[in-house]
Amino acid sequence: MQPLTCWVVSDGKPGMENQCIGLAEALGLTPVVKRVSLRAPWRQLSPYLRVGNRFAAGPGGDPIQAPWPDLLIGTGRQSIAPSLAVRRQSRGRSFTVQIQDPQISPRHFDLVVVPRHDKLRGDNVLVTRGALHRVTPAILAEAAARFAPRLAHLPHPRVAVLIGGNNGVYSLTPAIMGEVAEKLVNLTRSHGAGLMVTPSRRTGADNEAILRARLSGLPAEVWDGTGENPYFGYLGLADAVVVTCDSVSMTSEACSTGKPTYVIELDGGSPKFRAFHDGLYKDGITRRFDGTLDTWDHPLLNDTQGVADELRHRLAVHRARHHTQ
Repeated sequence: MQPLTCWVVSDGKPGMENQCIGLAEALGLTPVVKRVSLRAPWRQLSPYLRVGNRFAAGPGGDPIQAPWPDLLIGTGRQSIAPSLAVRRQSRGRSFTVQIQDPQISPRHFDLVVVPRHDKLRGDNVLVTRGALHRVTPAILAEAAARFAPRLAHLPHPRVAVLIGGNNGVYSLTPAIMGEVAEKLVNLTRSHGAGLMVTPSRRTGADNEAILRARLSGLPAEVWDGTGENPYFGYLGLADAVVVTCDSVSMTSEACSTGKPTYVIELDGGSPKFRAFHDGLYKDGITRRFDGTLDTWDHPLLNDTQGVADELRHRLAVHRARHHTQ
């Protein structure tokens, strides 16, 4: 058979898009990324408006037009109308995968992938512990080798510190940031740790200033946002990872390294986030960050490869069926 063609369809949010790209890459595919912007009324009514979906993709985004892909991986509300349109117009030849609960019946897709803290279940629904992502041992090893000279001055154990911030349900307050910074200072003093810290856009200028002030003069690099993002390098070089609780993707990526992963709890939350983190605590994959370091054996969180293996099997069956028609 010819190599598979693959589209990733999203609204362009990096955290969501990377889940799709990570799944495609785990299949050995280089996807064409389609960032869509829906016309009215689909923009307001998707996914519940399922009439005329071939007209839904507006001129503000990438075109959705033939030739249709063998595989379409979509995520987010904006991707649903284009996915349904491609499935219909390709007469079912395009295998459609939707990541996260589409809020409509999974029968509208060939496969739906949801984290276990979502309640959606079905014969064509795969359930994961966390989020899919692009982190692989090869990517981490390559990034670690590239960043090793720059970080050679940091002592071991080295700790990657992934700081998120405010979102719709969590709040990173200056008080919490101050407490976390003191715990990080303690790691350098009581454990001799070297810190590799990456704030995000959601961290906020005030919180980042607190972090930089407290870690000044200590064996720590706090990325300033310039040059190549050292995120994969930090994960690859780390002996342990500390991550804020506000991002399922960031936590999932940290856990996929197989390294001890500590979670910083923030103010707020939601039932889904709570179920996600409590599940990882119960499984022994993560622990709450209390300012100490330990090592423990835990199951490797490798959802992306597991989903890719199952998808590869279902794709083979699907293609064989359509090639005999």
